[in-house]
Amino acid sequence: MRTIKFHKGECGVEFLLNVLNEKETDYTHQDTYHKDFFEILFFKKAKGRLILGQEILSLSDNSIIFISAFQKHTWELDPEHLEFTTLIFQEDFLNDFFSDKLFTYKLLYFYQLSYVPQIIADDTHMSKFCGLLAEIKLELIESQADSAHIIRSLLYYLLQTLNRKYARLNKLPNQKAENNFAYQFKELMEQFIREKQRVNEYATLMGISRITLNQAVKAQFNTTATHLLRQRLLFEIQDLLIHSDHSVNQIAFDLNFSEPNHLMRFFKTQTGKTIGAFIQEFKK
Repeated sequence: MRTIKFHKGECGVEFLLNVLNEKETDYTHQDTYHKDFFEILFFKKAKGRLILGQEILSLSDNSIIFISAFQKHTWELDPEHLEFTTLIFQEDFLNDFFSDKLFTYKLLYFYQLSYVPQIIADDTHMSKFCGLLAEIKLELIESQADSAHIIRSLLYYLLQTLNRKYARLNKLPNQKAENNFAYQFKELMEQFIREKQRVNEYATLMGISRITLNQAVKAQFNTTATHLLRQRLLFEIQDLLIHSDHSVNQIAFDLNFSEPNHLMRFFKTQTGKTIGAFIQEFKK
């Protein structure tokens, strides 16, 4: 599968983020690929759909789409009805930019498994967001001594405003965390989901008790650590079923199931479907 890597372009080495429009980047090709950076796309005009991982998102005017790094996706867009602005950035750059190594995990629309990574905005909000992006773009192109500070303030305001809107739309908790345990848990799952499928293993990695970890996850995400872990494991299984040529036996081996039947039983319990039914449904 093709991996598209971040291109610095005219913005120089100090800024690993960019703002692009439909004339500067192409989203009309229909092959499946992923990227080593994050994207937030603001569609003033759109008609079509996006296959993002296992989600199929219908696109319309004023759609805002959030794509995490290395999420596999396929665009099916009408090029005659297309106007958008996209914000792209690399995770390490953003975390360093805001001096918070877990910053992207605190944005509810990234690494999201329970809710659709999409917002439908009204005209007023879309104009406001695109105005902020235009200001960021200007500072990137005509960089001055204080441009980093201006970009940081504009970018932080934009990302947090979207986070607040996303939380309100999906009725998600969005209060300040007492600690970072819930976000660390999500980060570690991204690194170790193929090796570790027990909450206790992650609590040990973090040097805390399972009870403490569960309390933190409940406070931040309104669910249990076990549920979050099962969601992430299920996502990994579905991703391999759809986007790889591995057999069920190979996937079970890759994910440390003792035998394929245990994987199939887990899948049926979580989805209510057999693996064969899920694949056929997705193909349709």
